[in-house]
Amino acid sequence: MSKPFRTLDDASVSGKRVLLRVDLNVPTEHGKVTDTTRIERVASTIEEIASKGGKVILLAHFGRPKGGPDEANSLRPVAAAVADIVKRPVDFAPDCIGKVAADAIAKMKNGDVLLLENTRFYKGEEKNDPAFVEELAKLGDIYVNDAFSAAHRAHASTEGVAHKLPAYAGRAMQAELEALTIALGTPERPVAAIVGGAKVSTKLELLGNLIKKVDILIIGGGMANTFLFAEGKGVGKSLCEKDMADTARSIMAEVQKGKCRIGLPVDAVVAKELKAHVHARVVDVDHVAEDEMILDIGPKSVVAVEEILGQIKTLVWNGPFGAFETPPFEEATFAIAKTVGSLTREGKLKAIAGGGDTVAALNEAGVADQFTYVSAAGGAFLEWMEGKALPGVEALRAK
Repeated sequence: MSKPFRTLDDASVSGKRVLLRVDLNVPTEHGKVTDTTRIERVASTIEEIASKGGKVILLAHFGRPKGGPDEANSLRPVAAAVADIVKRPVDFAPDCIGKVAADAIAKMKNGDVLLLENTRFYKGEEKNDPAFVEELAKLGDIYVNDAFSAAHRAHASTEGVAHKLPAYAGRAMQAELEALTIALGTPERPVAAIVGGAKVSTKLELLGNLIKKVDILIIGGGMANTFLFAEGKGVGKSLCEKDMADTARSIMAEVQKGKCRIGLPVDAVVAKELKAHVHARVVDVDHVAEDEMILDIGPKSVVAVEEILGQIKTLVWNGPFGAFETPPFEEATFAIAKTVGSLTREGKLKAIAGGGDTVAALNEAGVADQFTYVSAAGGAFLEWMEGKALPGVEALRAK
């Protein structure tokens, strides 16, 4: 079977100038990187190209600079953090195109690593301006994209250059694409999706795509309140998009026509206000008082979800079940996460999760490393799940 994407296995990098697009948009304080997760994800690609004798030229954006270079958005401090993680010296060029960049690249030996300055210092980056693409492409012999988290944007360094040079997926990009193919491309069935989070309105396209792809759709979080309200249940003071009730009803009607079934909470943990260790009680979803809000799903609902998990082969998870940042409303999310973790460890389930809140919840529950794959790419992960083509990925397809 031919691979849909060209990867580093298809590339010969020795002696070549390799433009490697990475996501180094990392949090910093006082010029020091405070979270190196994104650097760790791309380290193996940098090390592989360097050890095979390629000249590694890192392309990245940082922050949202307004109209040109500014010190606050310089990538210079990030070079040291990259060097720490890849255990190799990383040089820095104070520009990403033109003579400054070209001269720095000309001095490189095989196996060297060079970080170019923030691509967003040029307006042509986000506009995918052909002239800027040309300037970037001049600097390399081949292009490797290892920044899935920026792949939903058709920018010069994420998409434009891929059409000018032989283009390949880096190892982190490859892992992400393989995981997403397991999740929704050609999943082992039955497949379930957990969709939580606050709002139905932000996840409409996602729900629309998933009901065509999955066998069971489990809805949690604030979104579930909108569905309960649409069924005529009282939700008290809960977060609820009442103006989305018709939409929720039409999603449920679509579900009834197809083969997908929908799982909504049958009980809930409610309290009069959202704050830590507040007095909370468990009620059936028919008995939420007017001055209460639903802040987590209840124990019967957790058991129902765990029963579903025991029957499926593939799970895609985006969004928590409750207000997990505030105890005791993390209990359902953490309990279900631990069940998913153990089923995955036992080889009974392939579990793919993504989205910022989801990743935070799984990390807090201590089970992120037990899942088949956890995507750190927020927007790109969501757009893939919505069934959209991502420009940065499409450009890597084997022609």
